[in-house]
Amino acid sequence: MDSLLSDGKTLLIYAPVPLHRVGDDLFLEDQACNGLGLWAKNFDRVIAMLPVDPGPPPPAWVPISAVGPALEGIEIVPLPMAYRPDRFFHHLPAMRRKIRGLIERSDYLGFAIGGLFGDWGAVAAWEAHKMNRRFYIWTDRVESEVTRRGMHEGNWRHRLRSRLTYRPMAWQERFLIRRCDLGMFHGRETFDTYAPYCRNPQLVHDIAIKKVDHISNACLTAKIESVRDGPLKIVYAGRADAMKGPMDWVDVCIGLARRGIDFRATYLGEGSERDRMRARIEAAGLSDRIRVPGFTRDRTELLNALRDAHVFMFCHKTPESPRCLIEALLSAAPIVGYSGAFAKDLIAENGGGHLVPLDDKAALVDAMAALAGDRARLADLIRRAAADGAPFDDESVYAHRSELIRANL
Repeated sequence: MDSLLSDGKTLLIYAPVPLHRVGDDLFLEDQACNGLGLWAKNFDRVIAMLPVDPGPPPPAWVPISAVGPALEGIEIVPLPMAYRPDRFFHHLPAMRRKIRGLIERSDYLGFAIGGLFGDWGAVAAWEAHKMNRRFYIWTDRVESEVTRRGMHEGNWRHRLRSRLTYRPMAWQERFLIRRCDLGMFHGRETFDTYAPYCRNPQLVHDIAIKKVDHISNACLTAKIESVRDGPLKIVYAGRADAMKGPMDWVDVCIGLARRGIDFRATYLGEGSERDRMRARIEAAGLSDRIRVPGFTRDRTELLNALRDAHVFMFCHKTPESPRCLIEALLSAAPIVGYSGAFAKDLIAENGGGHLVPLDDKAALVDAMAALAGDRARLADLIRRAAADGAPFDDESVYAHRSELIRANL
């Protein structure tokens, strides 16, 4: 296929998005396929190293063979998934040789890091450094801090593993970031954490939404008019895992019900906490007002849910840069939730949301109740959210990152 900005050179990347093998076909997340296709628009050849998960593919994974021309010019290199120390050290010698061979074939090098054992991105970065090759590091969350906070969650094995690994993870992150030639850090949260260790840090974003998927002016006008009365419409779209604060989310909804606020809330996503969420909702007698339907693969359905919602309420607990906040803004859904550098940065220009201190469920209940009672302010926040989301689309963010790679590597 013809590249939009191609210079005839090869880009080698590692991404931790897992492949799944079914028969002779490899399955990959649909958004990851979109991302690879966008890399292919900006580089003549792309080599993508991805780990292979032996389990069945989740609902959002699609057969690569069915994607079609968008992935032409991309060479997929499956790597073993080896997050257990014994498996990692078993595969390490062969993987180092394979990765060195791929580095020799490539002109630009970039690796996502985030982990310890089984982090082939970190292995690739170290090999590139030893080969005196320039490379970039990509990360979208502070993985060591996510692991550190896991010391108090889950069973004893999970807590012990978190306690033993978060310090080596933090050391490895800083070691590699000090040696990279370009740091591409997704979102203000990760940028603020890693920029002090990087000689060339760059703030970038990651989004899978196209310009055509932004809320239209007509839809925005209709949405603003719809908030004058009726129940407050609340939505969240993301994993139902502890780091996303799903139990806090449910508790805030319960708090609104106790105050007599009329609302309808939907949490779109699968995860380890979903059963607990449903149990708490049922115990509170709010199954008719709080829905937890699970993951939706249909992007149109997801965007419609965001456009229909008055508020995107979130309770994220770890330093990361979740794409769902950007997707909410470009759908004119104000982001209301726990404060963090990423969320602050997203609404710094137009104020398309309201943030409260981390873990302060009472403050979040107050904020949501205030919006339910002040529909003029809610309508204004919706306008501001659309303005904050306007600059983001997939082609723009990939073109920006590609320009940084060419200029610095």
